[in-house]
Amino acid sequence: MKKKNELTSQLTTAIAACQDKKAEDLTILQMDKSSGAFTDYFVICSGSNPRQIQAISDEVELRLKRAGTYPNNIEGYKQAEWVLLDYVDFVVHVFSATARNYYDLERLWRTAKKLEPAEITAKPRRRAPARKAVARKRA
Repeated sequence: MKKKNELTSQLTTAIAACQDKKAEDLTILQMDKSSGAFTDYFVICSGSNPRQIQAISDEVELRLKRAGTYPNNIEGYKQAEWVLLDYVDFVVHVFSATARNYYDLERLWRTAKKLEPAEITAKPRRRAPARKAVARKRA
């Protein structure tokens, strides 16, 4: 299990790669601990054709490799209907519209919390330190 900051950074990188390659209908599922899921997050998106699906997958893999993170497994790349990139703590699913409707992971894992990309990529606000009241002396 990765540290939360490291995992958030990797998810942010994967999401940005999907967005930059114009992935459609980007969804993040935070898996319920009691569901028996084999990972913590699913990043799910769609491409409009096989070349775009492969381009999205390539960009996710390239950016994460640059950050020192390598996939445990990649499946479905040649067929480009459903490419699965397994990073253990999260899995990126890049679907064709037809395959996404057929497998409907959002329904299958409906106990998972559905997140918007901004909820992962937004940097948490740091609270400003409390200022001490300073008494001014009058001369």
